Amino acid sequence: MLTFIGLGLFDKNDISLKGLEAIKNADMVFAEFYTSRLMGSTIEELEALYGKPVHVLSREDVEISPNWLAEAQQKNVVFLTGGDSMVSTTHVDLRLRAKDMDIDTQLIHGSSIVSAICGLSGLQNYRFGKASTVPHPYTSIRGNTIISETPYDTIKLNKEHNMHTLVFLDIDKDKGYMTVNQALGLLLGIEKRRGEGVIENAIAVGIARAGSDKPVVKAGYVRHLQEEDFGEPLHILVVPASLHFIEAEALVKLLGAAQEILDELDD
Repeated sequence: MLTFIGLGLFDKNDISLKGLEAIKNADMVFAEFYTSRLMGSTIEELEALYGKPVHVLSREDVEISPNWLAEAQQKNVVFLTGGDSMVSTTHVDLRLRAKDMDIDTQLIHGSSIVSAICGLSGLQNYRFGKASTVPHPYTSIRGNTIISETPYDTIKLNKEHNMHTLVFLDIDKDKGYMTVNQALGLLLGIEKRRGEGVIENAIAVGIARAGSDKPVVKAGYVRHLQEEDFGEPLHILVVPASLHFIEAEALVKLLGAAQEILDELDD
């Protein structure tokens, strides 16, 4: 048996009682923390709570050579992830691999940033379109710096359909955790090169440390938001389309956005 367990958003206390019971009953515990991670707890703290070791897997262990899956053919194995258990395509692929190996699977869900952003920002969940990720720039074999324009195109397309965009920010073992400020800088750089006007005058929402006791949630025009300090990771970005009055009121009254966002709706 292989059980996928979502650990929630921030620390060891976010796990459900059902998830904790499944871990305590497991023969082996595996985890990956490269798609997301609990910034409020260490591996040692998790192991102390679970009463057993946690084997942390690399990207290669999960996506290329998941040899550990064979353990689930004879043992009760759990696989832990930050957030929900099935938000990442990588985890769906693992479940399919397990199916091909005749391994039974089950899911124990955890709180996810996908739903948390709506509660923290006041933006309505049914108005979100396709999500995207801003990756760190990388150097090609020819020595050129490559910056993906996919997130810019996704935001542009969603805006054309009047849909909000959830923008995940890259986690890289060498380059670290991307910030809201870095992501906005990359998007503005793409806009400048292309001579378009999708981002600079848009409203955006930056969120840091969702699920903690003191998350940072700020909203405003991109040109202003880029200068804000969001503190420690993890960060995530939302670029709304046109705002419903309640959404605009939430950004102004709850997140401290400029009053002109509400005034513009009245106009």
